[in-house]
Amino acid sequence: MGLEGKPVSTLHEKPSYDLADFPVPTGREEAWRFTPLGRLRGLHDATAKATGQVGVDVSAPDGVITEWVGRDDPRVSAAYVPADRVSAQAYNAFDKALIVTVPKETAPAEPITIDVRGSSADGAAYGHTVITVEPMAQAVVVLDHRGSAVYADNVVFDVGDGATLRVISLQDWDDDAVHVSHHHARLGRDATFRGFVATLGGDLVRLSPSVAYTAPGGDADLTGLYYVDAGQHLEHRILVDHSVPNCRSNVLYKGALQGDGAHAVWVGDVIIRVEAEGTDTYEYNRNLVLTDGARADSVPNLEILTGEVAGAGHASASGRLDDEHIFYLQARGIPADEAKRLVIRGFFGQLIEKIEVEEVRERVARAVEAELEK
Repeated sequence: MGLEGKPVSTLHEKPSYDLADFPVPTGREEAWRFTPLGRLRGLHDATAKATGQVGVDVSAPDGVITEWVGRDDPRVSAAYVPADRVSAQAYNAFDKALIVTVPKETAPAEPITIDVRGSSADGAAYGHTVITVEPMAQAVVVLDHRGSAVYADNVVFDVGDGATLRVISLQDWDDDAVHVSHHHARLGRDATFRGFVATLGGDLVRLSPSVAYTAPGGDADLTGLYYVDAGQHLEHRILVDHSVPNCRSNVLYKGALQGDGAHAVWVGDVIIRVEAEGTDTYEYNRNLVLTDGARADSVPNLEILTGEVAGAGHASASGRLDDEHIFYLQARGIPADEAKRLVIRGFFGQLIEKIEVEEVRERVARAVEAELEK
């Protein structure tokens, strides 16, 4: 249940393309209570001037169609309606939308790579991307965010009947960057979506992945890894909305925090509506708080409106390294510092192995190693 006994679903009931439908957040709202609004640099209250520079480069295999289109293209708004004020601001402020289409019954041999590069944190930039995987097609997409920017965007994954889409999203920004993004996956009949998020850089990153089902048989896995340093605010807010029968979802996010003022926020909302009989879902978040002065907020929410489910559960845990694990390794001659690093490597190892693109997997592993050396 949400605040004051209200169902979680009421937090997501009023999507709109109209910015005026979303009041300026004050920080007292459930959806914004963990976010330091003063560090959003005006993305939430329309004071951010759209003078920022963010470049987007696309590398796509043969057969994949890429287009830059205007707001009047019907594909831009076909699969997603903004769910909060920053999302609506991004929708109303972008210049051109990127449309990537994987044609029916194709399976590109190489990943589709979308590089997002910020050149300055002076002024804001906005973006909109739609990735459509047509029926019975398969694709892997890498979203790579780097540089300095104040950036808000929406990324829509429209997965057709029987299609499979795997997405890896890296938030590897410079220390002064602010990024607020909504990732939305819409799944057709028997469609499969695998989303992996690695958030490592930036001053403030707030990422909101969501999943909606349009027909039975949809299968979604959302996996995330984050490492928060001193002064960073990294926030992930997940919504999985089960509104049709016999669909599956699994959410697994892990994070580590170190340094004064390091703040991680994870909110997981799973809704199983009355008509969604046969749903099978689970969500889990775990945080390692490695030093004093770091804070992890973890809020799993599960709203079940039907008694006919295959399975539903959630769990959350935040704490220090397990002293027994450290003692076990020290008893075998491993120094304490190295023992701690080994435990943290093992904590993230299961997730890193899920990254299917070798270059990206190695890059994330190196980033975690660099954090361990701090």
